[in-house]
Amino acid sequence: MGRWSRQLAPRFLHWLQEPPGRRWLDVGCGTGALSAAILDSCAPRSVIGVDPSEGFLVTAKDRLGTAVALHRAAASELPLPDAAVDVAVSGLVLNFVPDAPAALREMARVTVDGGRVAVYVWDYAEKMDLIRLYWNAAAQLDPASQGQDQGERFPLCRPDALAAAFSSAGLREVAGSAIDLPMHFTDFDDYWRPFLGGQGPAPAHAMSLDEASRERLRSLIRERMPMQPDGTIHLAARAWAARGVVAR
Repeated sequence: MGRWSRQLAPRFLHWLQEPPGRRWLDVGCGTGALSAAILDSCAPRSVIGVDPSEGFLVTAKDRLGTAVALHRAAASELPLPDAAVDVAVSGLVLNFVPDAPAALREMARVTVDGGRVAVYVWDYAEKMDLIRLYWNAAAQLDPASQGQDQGERFPLCRPDALAAAFSSAGLREVAGSAIDLPMHFTDFDDYWRPFLGGQGPAPAHAMSLDEASRERLRSLIRERMPMQPDGTIHLAARAWAARGVVAR
């Protein structure tokens, strides 16, 4: 998903419209896609990145150098004092945090009064063609796989649930928006190959199958794939973004 998250981050920041000179916190910064976009387009005063994965932080350090101060920590236990930043953001992470309300409360705690907390998550439930094509085919071949579908596992991928989480964390003036992104693939192999990497729920499911079952799944997805006459594939993706103001 890395190539898509790098395209999504600038769209999110354009929607957020923060002025220059802000102190930013990127929660669940991963390999640094959102932090890099902040540096490129927001003229920040400073950027802090936090992630629990040492491996991700090593990659982020190689990518970002000293421009971002990186810390290893969980989203629910941020290693910052109260009111340490002006903006706290998180990209494509909140679905995977064990305690999302606690993470939002922590993001609010470390943000100044009147500052903003903002996140975005993939719309796994509906407008995420790349994933929906996979799980719909998997469910047809094996109904037991439905429990692994991100659209079912991650309730925060819906805008009403995301807004409710913000409100329950004490954030005010909560607003949301859909962020649409085209996903183009050169051919079916360009679509299918990442599923063989085993990273993420759908690829992990694919690699848990025996070879014959995986080939049946591949064939069914290919049969349903909306391919162009030249073999390219044009899919659509949507993320839901939410923002709220800290009011103590």
